[in-house]
Amino acid sequence: MEQRIGANSQPLEGAGFDPAFVPGLTSPAPAEPQDAEPRDAGAADAEVKAADAKAAEVKAVEAEEADAVEPKAEDAADDDEAEPAGGPVFEAADRRARIVADATGVRLSLDEEKCEFRWDEIGAVETETPRFGKRFTITVHTPDRRWYPIEIEATARSRFTEWEEQLDAVLDAYFDEGADASDDDTDTDAEEARA
Repeated sequence: MEQRIGANSQPLEGAGFDPAFVPGLTSPAPAEPQDAEPRDAGAADAEVKAADAKAAEVKAVEAEEADAVEPKAEDAADDDEAEPAGGPVFEAADRRARIVADATGVRLSLDEEKCEFRWDEIGAVETETPRFGKRFTITVHTPDRRWYPIEIEATARSRFTEWEEQLDAVLDAYFDEGADASDDDTDTDAEEARA
């Protein structure tokens, strides 16, 4: 019978013991041929300086382009967030959801998803206050029988009445105006048809 003297275990391999084991985690070192002549240190420094200069030029051009684009994006954001002069605005938000109703219409957002409705695209706006809990539900109904609910978590149940009053003021100011204008147009058309 043969016996071996020493450790009988094989060394462990894998990502737990060697981070270089995971492909793509570290970049492989460039292999230089063994018969290659040593490079001149001055030439290597010149190449590094040229590469740094080119990288600096690219960064400068990118910074100029970014500066040219940023003001346009900021102006667009300011236009979107600008409140109409003199009109009521309803806004409610929590950590995930947000609703804004103003003269332009109703905007809903949940996390990264957003939708916007003009007043002529809205059939009805419905609110629901829960019997228990602090989630205020607002549902926007469209004329094509679709609905878009959103829940806003209130800090206290007392906010529900405040939000109801603010939303009613916005709906009275903007939503009913569109309905009245369309009723007036219908009455005028009916009178012209009779004449």
